[in-house]
This record gives sequence, structure tokens and C-alpha cells, in this order.
Amino acid sequence: MYPKLFELGPFTVYTYGVLLAVSYLIGLKMAMSRAKTRGLDSNRVLDLGIYIIIAALVGAKALLAIVDFNVYWNSPREILSLLRSGGVFYGGLILAVAVAFRYILKHGMPLWTTCDVFAPGIALGHVVGRFGCLFAGCCYGKETHVPWAITFRDPFAAANVGTPLGVPLHPTQLYEAGAELLILLLLLGMERRSRGFPGRTFWLYMLLYGVSRFIIEFYRGDERGTVLMFSTSQFISVLLVPLAIVMLFVLSRVKEPEPKRARKAA
Repeated sequence: MYPKLFELGPFTVYTYGVLLAVSYLIGLKMAMSRAKTRGLDSNRVLDLGIYIIIAALVGAKALLAIVDFNVYWNSPREILSLLRSGGVFYGGLILAVAVAFRYILKHGMPLWTTCDVFAPGIALGHVVGRFGCLFAGCCYGKETHVPWAITFRDPFAAANVGTPLGVPLHPTQLYEAGAELLILLLLLGMERRSRGFPGRTFWLYMLLYGVSRFIIEFYRGDERGTVLMFSTSQFISVLLVPLAIVMLFVLSRVKEPEPKRARKAA
């Protein structure tokens, strides 16, 4: 589509990188705005958001390295390509959640309320991030002849991420962006009707994303690794969806008091 935004001599600004940065910033901005309405300390939330961003970047690239281990093992020079790639979203999500849990517990923040604050921002950021994938040509779909198929023609996309050129493909990037947008609207709509119990928004996001990602994976055409009969992301979804259902059931019966005022950062 349009992998390079512009060039200044030897310096190239990639569309994916710009949209990825925007996705993190708007997601963090949304989380900070939501934190104020829930009595959380905005400074703590900002610090946590920065840790989450770093963990998401590292985790996404780490899982990509694991999934494509043979590629990097057989051609060590390809490791440098990790700097240009966004990685696997699930890898970033898993590490970000782990880092967030540790930070939240260390600083005595209400665990599930804080997670609820961030969940819609993750969905919003993912919507923008998938448009970055579309412009870069990565995360492409299988060949298809549906009326809404998309055809890539930029040689850089083929050289950089192996995008098939001149072939109509499922626009899986738009499928996922659309799914994330619907999830975002659903989460916010449910909160507007009733905030419910702490953790509901977070685990509902995990449930809905797991289901949507499992389905969309059937239309993906890029190499993503396999576990048993599933793609890597489908396998994670198979584990995540039942966990989310259990957590929603358990948390609906446990009361965690909402914070009554923001706690000052030390």
C-alpha cells in the first residue's frame, strides 16, 4: 500500500512505525482520561502505561523471534529485521499484562480496576496499529476473489515482509481493525449502562479479542508458526478464551472496592 511515509536523504520514515507510535499514544491518553474518573493517580497510570508500551514492544518481537526461530537460526542476519517489524500482538499483550500486574501489585493499585482502565485503550490502539499493518503489507490474508479483496503492488513490502504482489488477498488487517473497533464500542457501551464488577471490562476484552482473533486467523496467509493443529495465535486464543470466561464468572462474585480518591505517587 504505502509502507514508506517519506524519505529525507538516507533517513526513511515508515508508515507502520508512525501509526504504531500513534496507537500507543492514543491508547495511553485514553487510559489516563479513564483513570481520573475512577479515582486513580494519573502519575501512576502514566508510569504504568510507559512500562506497558516497552513490554508490549519487547514481547511482540520476542514471540515473533520464537515463531520464526528457524528463519533467524538459518540466517542470523535476519535478526536485524526484528527492528523493522512490529512482532506478534499476543506476545506484546502477554508480556505487557505480566509487567502491568507486577507494577500494580507493587504499588498497591486496585488490580482489576486498573486493568479495566487500560482495556479500551488497548482496543483503540490496536485499531490504529492494524492500519499500520495494512500500509506496511504485513499480516496479510490468503488469496481470495471476494469483492473487497486488496492487492499489494509495492516491491518494498514484498522485500520487507514477503507480501504477495499482484494477488487479491483477504484484507485481514481491516478485519482485525474492524473487530477491535466493535469490541471497543461494546466495552464502552456496557460500561455506560453499568460499570459492573471490577475486572469485567478487562476480561471481556480478553474474551472477545480471543474469539475474534481465532476466527480471523483462518483468513491469514502469512507464516505465523503452528502449535498442534492451530496457528500460534489460535493456540493462545484457545487458552485465553476459557480463562477469560472463568475469570468473568469468579470476579462477578467477588467484590473489590473502587478507589475513592487518587493515590499520590511517591
